Amino acid sequence: MRKAKDLMPREADRLGTIQGHRDGFGFVIPDDGGEDIFLSEREMSRVMHGDRVNVRVLGTDRRGRPEGQIVEVVLHANKVVIGRLLNENGVLIVAPEDKRIGHDILIPPKGQGQAKLGQVVSVEIIDYPDSYRQAVGRVVEVLGEIDDPGMEIEIAVRKYGVPHEFSVAAMKEAAALPDTVQQEDLEGRVDLRDVPLVTIDGADARDFDDAVYCEPVMYGKTKAWRLIVAIADVSHYVKPGHPLDDEGLLRATSVYFPRRVIPMLPEKISNGLCSLNPYVDRLCMVCDSVVDNNGIVLAYQFYPAVMHSAQRFTYDTVWEILSNSKGPEAARFAQFRPLLTNLYSLFKILLSAREKRGAIEFETTETQIISNELGKILRIEPRLRNDAHRLIEECMLTANVCAADFIDKNKHLSLYRVHGEPSEEKLVTLRQVLRTSGLSLGGGEKPKPRDFAKLMREIKDRPDANMLQSVVLRSMQQAMYQPDNEGHFGLAYPAYSHFTSPIRRYPDLLTHRVIKSILQKKPYTPVLPPKVPLNLTLPRKGKGRENAVNAKKSQNDARAPAKGAKLPKGANAALPIWGQLGVHCSSNERRADEASRDVEAWLKCYYMRDHLGQEYAGTITGVANFGLFIQLENLFVEGMVHVTELGGDYFQYDEARQELRGERTGIRYRLGDRLHVLVSRVDLDARKIEFSLVKSSGAEGVGSSSRRQLILAADTGRPNKKAAPNKSRPTHKAPQKPSGINVNAAKSAGTLGATQSKSKASRKNGKANKPGRSVGKPTGTKPPVRNTKARRK
Repeated sequence: MRKAKDLMPREADRLGTIQGHRDGFGFVIPDDGGEDIFLSEREMSRVMHGDRVNVRVLGTDRRGRPEGQIVEVVLHANKVVIGRLLNENGVLIVAPEDKRIGHDILIPPKGQGQAKLGQVVSVEIIDYPDSYRQAVGRVVEVLGEIDDPGMEIEIAVRKYGVPHEFSVAAMKEAAALPDTVQQEDLEGRVDLRDVPLVTIDGADARDFDDAVYCEPVMYGKTKAWRLIVAIADVSHYVKPGHPLDDEGLLRATSVYFPRRVIPMLPEKISNGLCSLNPYVDRLCMVCDSVVDNNGIVLAYQFYPAVMHSAQRFTYDTVWEILSNSKGPEAARFAQFRPLLTNLYSLFKILLSAREKRGAIEFETTETQIISNELGKILRIEPRLRNDAHRLIEECMLTANVCAADFIDKNKHLSLYRVHGEPSEEKLVTLRQVLRTSGLSLGGGEKPKPRDFAKLMREIKDRPDANMLQSVVLRSMQQAMYQPDNEGHFGLAYPAYSHFTSPIRRYPDLLTHRVIKSILQKKPYTPVLPPKVPLNLTLPRKGKGRENAVNAKKSQNDARAPAKGAKLPKGANAALPIWGQLGVHCSSNERRADEASRDVEAWLKCYYMRDHLGQEYAGTITGVANFGLFIQLENLFVEGMVHVTELGGDYFQYDEARQELRGERTGIRYRLGDRLHVLVSRVDLDARKIEFSLVKSSGAEGVGSSSRRQLILAADTGRPNKKAAPNKSRPTHKAPQKPSGINVNAAKSAGTLGATQSKSKASRKNGKANKPGRSVGKPTGTKPPVRNTKARRK
């Protein structure tokens, strides 16, 4: 690997991973978990986001952050980059879709393949950048036009490295599985086929991994309820060390996009053999519990079983039956009314116990994108929840708690779902905001979940409830997977595991294997497949960062033990493996969330292009020193009003009060305030929507000199996007991989790199030749223009 000419490695140099920023600078996240090291734009010109490097701290920057210089690139992370093929002053380049990559990729002669200007392509990098040369690559896959239906998902899965194609071995193993439950599969299982278990899911659900049943029982002399939660037995078909298990571990979770799912396991399993479809036999793992009228679990047991789903219900249908006992749905499903009534009675008991326990209840508004049969976005609306949703949630919580308790009592290693208490810094910030609103948080320096629950009840009926709830929510830590049981703060549980979704979450599959091993009185120790790379990305802060540091260390120790190092033995020998699995699953969960948000943001931006120049009422949902975040009340879309749009006054940011205050006028903008705004600009590249205050019509307008793919309110014409198909992209729009490309990059890199460097320098100084970049399809009367380096300014 390349080393800096003026630096030689030292023991004090630190190993870490590059974290790029869209504005050109970056950070090195050290493997030892220390403070992130700032990298200037000059240093970032030699590396790319995700690279593994040795870095030397030379001092501090003007903000007091440690600033470093790269000594050596240990590993290049980006083998393939996705972006758009563009023409910059006669030179072909690919501008990456991932804005954390601050390099345009130079495409030498014959490296273009069959790609056309403006198309989205995958580029294999054949020469990495340094201080003097541009990155060079060749087109290896043509995904299509930027406005093709489903393109935003094709971009996201590659941008975030989400595995989206199953291996040949995994598909072959899945195809060899039977279509139905076989007689030999029933050995050692409890037969529950005479129990009318039912599934309750969303109307658009395709995989059903849980079924429920409830009836009143006597537990000794105590009146109680028997709750059966049956979960698809994925572990019966997905065996450790097999290709299907390798694929499940690699993905760790299913990824949900609007109108498309990237499943953790092939559809033969997720939608077929392991989906608890109605009227067919299915293998399952059962949590059979007895709950008293105070919501206390008196007893429980786990066992493998076979079931036969009696009915597939949707949430809306169940709620209609429960809320209107004389309605048409109640008459239609009269035979299931007693079962649903029993479930609802138990739900009320569990809900009351939840409140007594002090679990924190957040009432957030989730949105969903509504499309027509061709994929055209019709509207964005809130996702309505009713007691049927909460009923199933309480049943699943009960099963998950029993699973954690069962594993804990049997002292077997596993992965717990841990939610830590808020940090001291976040508590200080939260209390400052609450103080300005006349509220307080009890509990002193160590508030308990019930203190937060009490606070949530106090703010529930306030006009600024949404604002205060968002502040409380931001004070919470992110939940994660780890082998050390530290409880779940938000749910107020001493131990909590994920057991109920093995079809779409790998930790649940591991929990099933552990429970089975305990029932069989055999220990279960997971084995990490050498061909499956683990995602041990360090979060920015918190306990997750500490876990990732330990996981990296244990992984390195396993590969090359230090001299004199004592490796753990006995029961503790598997602890490092469980720790690595916890970090891997947590990291992939965050990656899936980021990819989903990216696609939703793109779709919302595209949708808002039809609303440019229109005025809406909105609510301030966030305040920063650079502007206000506004959510439109009718469209449920969030955008930003930049501080320069607030008028000629100088605005000071007050973090404690979460407000911007005008120094001369005294005007204040706070969380929860309502404003009237105009949709002024949509930035598809950055996935951002910008607003202008209606009353600030005299302020200077937004400039149009940016080279991003911007759609301005002043533009004429309407976007000409094709509607997306219902299930998948058209066959002729599928990504294509060119073959037989002959690229002589080494000879052309120097000349083209020098040309490109001059071009990038001119763009950086605002002197780019705009007509030099052709991007194919026009939008309205102005062609969408994609910038490269200048887009980060």
